[in-house]
Amino acid sequence: MSGVLRSGSSSWRRAATLVLAAGWAHPGPGAPALPPLPNEGFRLLLLQRSSQQGFMPGAHVFPGGVVDAADGSDEWLRLFAPHHGPPRFGLGSPPPSRTTFPVLPAAGPDTAAEDRAGLPDDVAFRICAIRETFEEAGVLLLRPRASPPPAAPEPGRALPPPAGLAAWRARVRRDPRDFLRLCAHLDCTPDIWALHDWSVWLTPFSRRGGRRFDTTFFLCCLRDPPPVYPDLEEVVGSQWSSPLEATESFISKEIWMAPPQFYEIRRLENFASLSDLHKFCLDHVLEGVERWMPILLLTADGQISLLPGDELYLEDSNFLENLLSTEKKTEEIMKEGKKFHRVVIYSRHVYSIHVTVQSKYKHVYPKTYVINKSHL
Repeated sequence: MSGVLRSGSSSWRRAATLVLAAGWAHPGPGAPALPPLPNEGFRLLLLQRSSQQGFMPGAHVFPGGVVDAADGSDEWLRLFAPHHGPPRFGLGSPPPSRTTFPVLPAAGPDTAAEDRAGLPDDVAFRICAIRETFEEAGVLLLRPRASPPPAAPEPGRALPPPAGLAAWRARVRRDPRDFLRLCAHLDCTPDIWALHDWSVWLTPFSRRGGRRFDTTFFLCCLRDPPPVYPDLEEVVGSQWSSPLEATESFISKEIWMAPPQFYEIRRLENFASLSDLHKFCLDHVLEGVERWMPILLLTADGQISLLPGDELYLEDSNFLENLLSTEKKTEEIMKEGKKFHRVVIYSRHVYSIHVTVQSKYKHVYPKTYVINKSHL
């Protein structure tokens, strides 16, 4: 499960990320003192990475990390029994399987789902996202073993922090196998049923030898925000922000987000309430998700992150390890085109999103978002 995929000079690692959306109508005592949101709005958990991290230092991100072999261990089978087991562990019908660009080399027999006796990827990746959320934020998304998930799930709640939170987190950070031991100690299973497939992002090529990840994004709706305890190692801060608040914090340079996180924040702006977002996730469960590898186009004065469907996007394996470039300025490129699915990167804190294509598989795309020229 923790195997490395190789393509040309790049080493790809599988990862899982969790977008936590919490209702703010009645935030509990552990929630930060933030103004109420209209129309049953929601806020998203953003974590600030340490400036000492080698990948995206200082960035605000959703919780997540690299999938470990322990996340797919067959030792989980006895914890999920007797209520849930192979092949789907109560997750319902599988989404359609689609081959999309790019096709990465197989991970090898030690990690391929069909060659190991452990959990299927869609279960193991959910466990990874839940484990990483505990490690980084101290939030436990577990369900008591005696309480199977309802047929029509509603937004849930995180489990209260266990006694000895710091000690358990330290153990799990040292050895991910201890997350299973924590769950067994609490007589719980990871609440994999609360996590909805959302998107898959592959790190674009930017330079030789750079870190690259094949990252599955899940979304989880919670009735109210749980207390957050940054680990102060990998994560040094946290905040709950609505999509609009996160956008404003980014533009004002209070926080920095990479283009995929900014895109997802803008996508979530489409939903007026937590109930709307939760209903969308339930209705969308059989549609599957899109899997994207952005291609970077270097212009004379900036960058454009091209996404599938854009008229300049090329489904060419050459761009697994190469950039596009032009001597034209960004505005010249923008005036020439009509079919857009791109993030225009003017500077570190100035992005615009241009979307004129229709979404696939009944998902939603963000609305076009053009930065005010005063920021340029």
